[in-house]
Amino acid sequence: MSDGATTMSGQGAEETGPILASDGTPLKKRLARSLRMQKLRALMLIAPLLIFVLVTFIAPIADMLFRSVENQIVSHTLPDTVNAVADWDPKTEDLPPESVYQALYFDLFLAAEAKEHTKLGTRLNYEQVGISSLFRTSGRKLDDIGEVYEKWLVGLDPVWKDGAFWIDLMRGAENAAADTALLADQRARLAALTDDPMKGDIGFVPGSEIARILPLTAGEYTAYAIFTVIDKNREIGKRAPWEAVYAALAVELGDPDVQNAIASYQGPGADELRAAAAAIGTAPARDFQAALIKADKDWGNPDNIEAIKVYGAKYTTGYYLNAVDLQKTLDGVAQRPENQQIYVMLFGRTLFMSLMITFSCILLGYPIAWILANLPLRTSNLLMILVLLPFWTSLLVRTSAWKVMLQQQGVINDALVWLGVIDDASRLIMINNQFGTIVAMTHILLPFMILPLYSVMQTIPPSYVRAAKSLGATNWTAFWRVYFPQSIPGIGAGSILVFILAIGYYITPEIVGGTTGTFISNRIAFHISSSLNWGLGAALGTILLAAVLALYWTYDRIVGIDNVKLGG
Repeated sequence: MSDGATTMSGQGAEETGPILASDGTPLKKRLARSLRMQKLRALMLIAPLLIFVLVTFIAPIADMLFRSVENQIVSHTLPDTVNAVADWDPKTEDLPPESVYQALYFDLFLAAEAKEHTKLGTRLNYEQVGISSLFRTSGRKLDDIGEVYEKWLVGLDPVWKDGAFWIDLMRGAENAAADTALLADQRARLAALTDDPMKGDIGFVPGSEIARILPLTAGEYTAYAIFTVIDKNREIGKRAPWEAVYAALAVELGDPDVQNAIASYQGPGADELRAAAAAIGTAPARDFQAALIKADKDWGNPDNIEAIKVYGAKYTTGYYLNAVDLQKTLDGVAQRPENQQIYVMLFGRTLFMSLMITFSCILLGYPIAWILANLPLRTSNLLMILVLLPFWTSLLVRTSAWKVMLQQQGVINDALVWLGVIDDASRLIMINNQFGTIVAMTHILLPFMILPLYSVMQTIPPSYVRAAKSLGATNWTAFWRVYFPQSIPGIGAGSILVFILAIGYYITPEIVGGTTGTFISNRIAFHISSSLNWGLGAALGTILLAAVLALYWTYDRIVGIDNVKLGG
């Protein structure tokens, strides 16, 4: 028989061919199909659990990993500024050139209309303290900067105040080609800025000729039109456009190339454009650097512009650097100021205290589990209720009870004073420190150590210890050489449970830990729920997850995860 074929001999003749099933299908193909169906049925059985794990476990971790490097708010909110500031070298120039401030003005104006400038300020404030208020105050003064150009144009000709005139000017001559690319670009920009797909017809497309002559003005007016129709649900053409549109026109009218192009332009508003270009010498100074610094003097601080330059990329390692007390600069990675270096210390404290809690649970839980395992079943079951009793009480209640017991005027100190162990003036400080955290968390996590130990100890035959004693071993030798090695799998299982639970706790340390007994998880919770610095919180969580996995791997290499048992 070879490759599903068989050889049959009879009457001197030899025939070869595949083995066939009853329906004539080759048996090998039939078996393969049957195996595929079995695997498919097995997959369908576990599909609900697989989907549940993906949605509730894998997806949140993937989102956390993405948020820890995602930084698109800067590039989406200030796209032109990020491009312009890329060529600025703060080592050779104290302040960026005018082109950077001009791009900053127009980017900020659109962001302020979309109410996104404060979010950007909050993001950059994580890196440059105080910049949040700079964006907030500047957003309220951007209209004033563009208003001076509006007043100048309207003073030349009141038609510049007419919304219908503006829409005709921006559409260009009748039947002229439309600049759909500019419309699409501005749609995409606003969609990224506002997290909105920006669908729907706005009833306006900029003309290609006017977009070629006045690209900045056409772009600003297109953004105004899209935002007004889709976000504000208003009709364009009935009111004057944004002040930024006037500012953009004033900037371009001062360009000799634009003036030459306007001279030959024959579309709608040609005469008004030529008149405005001829009077450009009477226009207010087009100095956006001075205007922004006048609006807020902090725009004259190069550190604030540098923050935009450093964090302008769509993805950043800045959150991870902050999580280990480092920071990004134009010169590379540098240490944070000493008064801001807290996270490495918190990581070390979390690991140390989690280990202390684990060891405390072993010291207390081992003898309890031994007693329960060696008592008669009826008695041990009754005592097991006392072990499980904390699970029936709220975590906050148990933690608050320890806060009452451990304080200087609490039950424990009162008992020690009454017994004469300590003087009333020398009451022990056992709360709002590491001691209080270790005590409270040991009590909370102790059942997670006792239960695995008890389940393993139940499987150890008492005859082993009796046999060791009959051979001359002392009680201690029989325990240490015979009983203890067989209970190590329970210690391993309990230690893993307690350590992983302890390293992620934040409620108990927050209540009883004070400033010296809190964990890194408290800072993660703070950034996720209070400061809303989700990127830093995600980076801290990722590092904590990596540390736990590394310790788990180390434990597996030293002890072996196969030796961990929960009984049986």
